[in-house]
Amino acid sequence: MGSTFKISVTKMDFGVSEELTGKVYDTVIIGGGPAGMSAAIYAARYGMSTVIITEEVGGQVAKAGWVENYLGYTRIMGPDLVTKFEEHVKYYNVPIVIDSVENVERDGDLFKVYTLNGDEYTARTIIITVGEKKRKLNVPGEDTFNGRGVSYCAPCDAPLFKGKVVAVVGGGDSAASAALLLTEYASKVYMIHRRNQLRAQKYYQDLLLKNPKIEIMWNTVVKELQGDKLLRKAILQRVDTKEVFELPLDGLFVEIGAEPPVDLFKRIGLELSQDGYVKVNHLMETSVPGIYAAGDCVDLTPRDFRQIVVAAGQGALAAYSAYNYIIKRYGFNRH
Repeated sequence: MGSTFKISVTKMDFGVSEELTGKVYDTVIIGGGPAGMSAAIYAARYGMSTVIITEEVGGQVAKAGWVENYLGYTRIMGPDLVTKFEEHVKYYNVPIVIDSVENVERDGDLFKVYTLNGDEYTARTIIITVGEKKRKLNVPGEDTFNGRGVSYCAPCDAPLFKGKVVAVVGGGDSAASAALLLTEYASKVYMIHRRNQLRAQKYYQDLLLKNPKIEIMWNTVVKELQGDKLLRKAILQRVDTKEVFELPLDGLFVEIGAEPPVDLFKRIGLELSQDGYVKVNHLMETSVPGIYAAGDCVDLTPRDFRQIVVAAGQGALAAYSAYNYIIKRYGFNRH
């Protein structure tokens, strides 16, 4: 059966060792969120030689606040849950390479995986678990003050705003979670939402409405961000009355959803939904035999029900399908 390496790799500007690139893997997992981590654990338990290539360990979960609906944990911070995932993967000696996959091409019966840092991996199967990337506001000043008041990760940056006035843009679960976390540090938290009701779960809505530090600004959008060396204020506009006004701020956290890496999917040649998610069947099979996909990047679960537990389950199923593909195609003695 396949062997694994007793190492975990952090990718630098130079290439990884030939020990990692100079072999044929049973599966290369692209993406290191809960779907990818789960797929790695199951693949390793099936005896499949496996490597994870990801831009960041944990994906969006690493940027999440309190997680209160993942089985086995009453309440745990997103980054802490990611640490548990990573420890579990390392227990099975699956290498984690920090890099960005640029393309996947078929090479006879195998696949070639090409990365931004110039490395090339060969695999019998591919499991894509790249998730989504957070959407930006795309307003003047957003890029200027990115890292200087504008943030896309409340757990990462909330402690920097102790005693400050901040705002969260969005109305879903992630925005609600970010706002609640920020109340543990900031003196005041505004929620800026373009609609007159939130999309977040009722559980979150009840907590938001009870918290005296939180004020929800309904029917409002951000038009511009202004400041000096740091963010100082947001220019807002009411959707209904078109009134434009200023809101003094020390920090702005953007939580307006996410989108999949459509360009990568198109280069690989995967069939996509109209909004760019990978089409899969109940076995997580894509339109390309030997390539599987799982997690937030697939067109299978409702867009408003992106859950860690769902992604983890899909990742496990993708590994199961990849294993069966290999056994049927190569048998048990493929190495």
